[in-house]
Amino acid sequence: MQQVSLPLNLDAYPDKVAWFEEMLRVLGVSRSPALYDNFGKSLRNWLDRQGHSPIKTLSLFSGGGGLDIGFHDAGFEIVQMVELEAKYVQTLEKNSQQGKWLQGSQPICVDIRKFFPSSDLKVDFIIGGPPCQTFSAAGRRASGVAGTSDARGTLFQEYVRLLKTLQPKGFLFENVYGIIGAQKGEAWKEIQTCFQKAGYTIFFRILDAADYGVAQHRERLFIVGLREGNYLFPYPTHGPDSPDGEPFYSAGNAVKEADTSDADSGIRGRYGHLLTDIPPGLNYSFYTAEMGHPKPVFSWRSKFSDFLYKADPKMPVRTIKAQGGQYTGPFSWENRKFTIAELKRLQTIPDAYEIVGNSQVCIEQIGNSVPPQLGRILALSILDQVMGVALPFPMHYLPASKQLGFRQRKRQLTEIYAQKAKEAIALSRNTGSGEWGVGSGGTRGPLWGLGGRGENGGVSSIHNGWRAARGVFLSSTKKPTSNSDVTDGQSVRFLSSDFAWTEQEVPNSIKINLKYDLNNSCWKIAAKIAGDTWKQENKFVIDVFPSWGNENWVLSTLHVKLCANDLDLHLFTAIWKAFEEKLLEITGMADLVQLSGYYQYDVRMSGVMNFHPELKVNLFWRVVQCVVRGIGVATQLSSQNLASLWGVKTENVFSYLQFLRSIGYEVRNHNTNPQIPKGEYLIPYAFPTLTPRSVQLRKNLGNGTV
Repeated sequence: MQQVSLPLNLDAYPDKVAWFEEMLRVLGVSRSPALYDNFGKSLRNWLDRQGHSPIKTLSLFSGGGGLDIGFHDAGFEIVQMVELEAKYVQTLEKNSQQGKWLQGSQPICVDIRKFFPSSDLKVDFIIGGPPCQTFSAAGRRASGVAGTSDARGTLFQEYVRLLKTLQPKGFLFENVYGIIGAQKGEAWKEIQTCFQKAGYTIFFRILDAADYGVAQHRERLFIVGLREGNYLFPYPTHGPDSPDGEPFYSAGNAVKEADTSDADSGIRGRYGHLLTDIPPGLNYSFYTAEMGHPKPVFSWRSKFSDFLYKADPKMPVRTIKAQGGQYTGPFSWENRKFTIAELKRLQTIPDAYEIVGNSQVCIEQIGNSVPPQLGRILALSILDQVMGVALPFPMHYLPASKQLGFRQRKRQLTEIYAQKAKEAIALSRNTGSGEWGVGSGGTRGPLWGLGGRGENGGVSSIHNGWRAARGVFLSSTKKPTSNSDVTDGQSVRFLSSDFAWTEQEVPNSIKINLKYDLNNSCWKIAAKIAGDTWKQENKFVIDVFPSWGNENWVLSTLHVKLCANDLDLHLFTAIWKAFEEKLLEITGMADLVQLSGYYQYDVRMSGVMNFHPELKVNLFWRVVQCVVRGIGVATQLSSQNLASLWGVKTENVFSYLQFLRSIGYEVRNHNTNPQIPKGEYLIPYAFPTLTPRSVQLRKNLGNGTV
């Protein structure tokens, strides 16, 4: 496969200033493994030799200390570090000891709302950014971000309180860039106003850490506030926007010679085996019809873009997440998890900096950190412009009107990695290698920024690029993988109260008898409670079809009939579970969500539920009938709206929603997802989706009052 390359914008710099190279030369740093460890040490030693008086600095929301490392190395004395999480404070304490990286600093484990500095604390600068979950992409999964309406989103007001109390010369505030768009921009206006009322002129930019030498694309908002003077952000030291087009620091270079003694082989779980075939730089979307995969496992954009994301050693990795699931990347191109030592390198945290805690706690601290190398460059720009410290090399600053190109480059990477996926699929076809995971739970996985929820940009260009490939594979995706065009028979399954679907009996489970008749004209699945007799006529039937215009239907039939022996809640859930099981077994597709498509996009599967004409059907079952048809589904609606759509009384809607949850439907409201306004509800899918692993299973709707 071709090496990823991006165009350099060298014409903007006629003198081709070798800025980063000059830094390394002056500091006496070679381009060896652990490059930035040596950069930080050499910078600190140079300042000490010049008799530099450290700038007293207060660190807030310190986490594991990433920003503190960067500012410390650039001559800022971190006098106190305020952090709420005791598990993170252990790391700060370890590294504040004599001979350690942040020696002499004083970690304080306290809620910032209860932090009142002593009257003798004098600082010239404050650094830090409050927890960002309320402004993050993950916070947008329901209806935008909670922003300052969430208790965590108002922590910046405590930051402002301390600015007013201590009155430093300036501050640096970091957060996710989603803060700008939160609550239609109202939260951002409030934040700016509060800082200005505290007496500070603010300067802000969204920066990508990869532009400053970090082997990781990590976009964050940085605000510098000053009581006096002006400020310009530094030019990138790396990438196409740097003065000399210094190449990005690649992930392969970053982890070179890092400790891998504790590396695991592969990743476990249902989808772990899929990682092997994913080309570096891609993710789960590699296994979608839109990417041209012959046996799609996932629906387009049905997962977060870090799901099964494999890093490309020739490029910086995507953002390291503080928290994620079993399949959250980046994973190594060696088809395994990165070790903690490797993750530290990718974040430019020094090898000698000890992160305390188990693996997950260490990852949290790494993922929540500002990369120290980015912190160093920002700190140097503040030394130069605000503190009047003469540096041994010139700094280069971005004009206020200068636009950086990392967003445009992200779109270019999408096209590059789409081509890599196409080549990988074509290679497999030509060589006849690989079974694409069918029959064992999966297919292949996605690209840089492709297939992820919440990513900017459409999919039309990808669709156009893959129409031909999809046509080539259409016939192969229309047939079951069994030796016959007909699959029939009977089986027994057990349905548990937590919606587990198993072959072996477990406590408190319901035994279900199933009949299958799966052929190219129709898939028919019938269910009854074990012990009951099979009846000549079903009490209800759900007919499932591909929605109009669905080009990506992967079943060998265009009609599925789900039949129940009785009007029973357990049977309703069971027939959907049985359908999903056969979908996985025959097509390799992950679940019904992948067949139907992520709820925020056009539905690709339609259902119609009909009852036996002589059956007396109560209103709840009429509600279920509406939901199966997609009525009141995939959009946030009030109780009044749902009552009108379903033909029921408003005061009964909440009880119907609770019943829907009891048969496996995911139902969200403000109580489960604070981003949803009070009094509104969301049923994402027209079929039950809850499993024992579902996050929503462990939440409740509250009492239904507004």
